[in-house]
Amino acid sequence: MSLYRRHPGRTLDRPVLVVALEGWVDAGLGADGAISALLSAAPTEQLATFDGETLIDQRARRPVAHIAHGINEGLTWPLIQVRAGTDLGGRDVCYLVGPEPDFRWHAFVADVVELAGALGVRMVVGLGAFPAPAPHTRPVRLAATAPPESADLVPRIGIVQGEIDVPSGVWGALELAFGDAGVTAVGLWARVPHYVAGMAFPAASAALLDGLAAVAELTIDTTALHTEADSSLQQVDELISKSSEHSQLVHQLERNLDATEGNPLDLGQIPTGDELAAELERYLRDDRTEGGEGGPGV
Repeated sequence: MSLYRRHPGRTLDRPVLVVALEGWVDAGLGADGAISALLSAAPTEQLATFDGETLIDQRARRPVAHIAHGINEGLTWPLIQVRAGTDLGGRDVCYLVGPEPDFRWHAFVADVVELAGALGVRMVVGLGAFPAPAPHTRPVRLAATAPPESADLVPRIGIVQGEIDVPSGVWGALELAFGDAGVTAVGLWARVPHYVAGMAFPAASAALLDGLAAVAELTIDTTALHTEADSSLQQVDELISKSSEHSQLVHQLERNLDATEGNPLDLGQIPTGDELAAELERYLRDDRTEGGEGGPGV
């Protein structure tokens, strides 16, 4: 039995499917800011909704009650859905958004692949961001993950040198399933300076959208995000300048980056894969401890 329900809508022409599900690694709210910008840029319509009763732990992701003067006027339930819109050039784009499923990942992945096939999806792009040993004074760089069938896309974005084992979100399963189904799939990951991973970092969102536009041949206006990024970077500069320890940290990261330019994750040099994995695990541990949106900050 299918976990989703289709809704009436227009016929799409080989859309790109952008996946940005809440609940996994999103340092600096990079993916959240990117998908919010996409959904607010132009009208979208609902194409499909997934069975939240089956997929979502309601106690972990509680519905929101709207209470006005003591009157409960209704609940807003967490919803996994696919929406459709267009880019600035009129190309069709679909968005898989909402909370990451708590249950039945295999069935969910199978249904998403099936739905994408019915919609004629030509490419699937996942968005995410992780804490990295990178200074905020340099442009945000992207790293890519892809199934073997889409390996040619990885060098165009950023190669993860070396080997590393880290926990996976549902995107990892979707990536492999789309590869098996013969659909081009790639994950874009923004490298967010680890010391600002717990605060909104618009530069990561802008980098993700610039990467999405390039790899999927879409037209996306990121002007507003880049303006927000400039303002955010100024605020970080001010915070850093108040601490000699933080200033020294940033200068060291700059020197490390200069010494390893061309290696998107600096793996095998500075730091090692084990050090990066430890940093990621620390971020996830702090994120859970602080309620899902926290993390190491300046």
